[in-house]
Amino acid sequence: MIKTVILDFDGTIGDTCGLIVATMQQTLDALGLPQHSAGECAATIGLPLRQCFATLMPNDGWAAERCEAKYRELFALNNANYRVPVFPHVVETIKLLHGKGLTVAIASSRSRQSLTAFLKDMQLESYVSVVVASNDVEHGKPAPDMILKILETTGCKAAEAIMVGDTAFDIAMGRSAGTQTCAVTYGNGKPDELALADHRIDDFAKLADIVGK
Repeated sequence: MIKTVILDFDGTIGDTCGLIVATMQQTLDALGLPQHSAGECAATIGLPLRQCFATLMPNDGWAAERCEAKYRELFALNNANYRVPVFPHVVETIKLLHGKGLTVAIASSRSRQSLTAFLKDMQLESYVSVVVASNDVEHGKPAPDMILKILETTGCKAAEAIMVGDTAFDIAMGRSAGTQTCAVTYGNGKPDELALADHRIDDFAKLADIVGK
């Protein structure tokens, strides 16, 4: 029986891909670094921010560190007046799960400050009991650290939790932590990358049927 639903944010709750990719490309331009395509940038979404740039520039750790700082600076400017679109049926389904007594948690590579602001803007902060961000753990996705921290906080067993995300990093994190996994197919991940998930859904509302079993 599922008691805790752990959700990724980018590509699962919020449609942030365009904002993230544009800011990544803007960061590379600002630092005079080789540019990468939108697809190459999008493929890193879900990893901790510095690791995103390290994936694009695997032999230049110093550049990745500079990119992380510049990205945060540019993202704050780009996001100042930007409202992140919420994927269909996300808000009402989260409220439904909360109303049924399930614990809803967030495990995201995004910073806590950013997550808090987005959840407040989406009027979801009252329905999410635990938020674990990239700066809350030593190892980010796909390591299990974020999920293990959530399970420790809630007192929930891994077998009683499900990790829901849109990328292979989310599914790998859930499998590593021993939870059930559910891939949403409308986000940033490619279908073949999500094959190892226990469940796959094309509409967030279908999550209610899965956790209700």
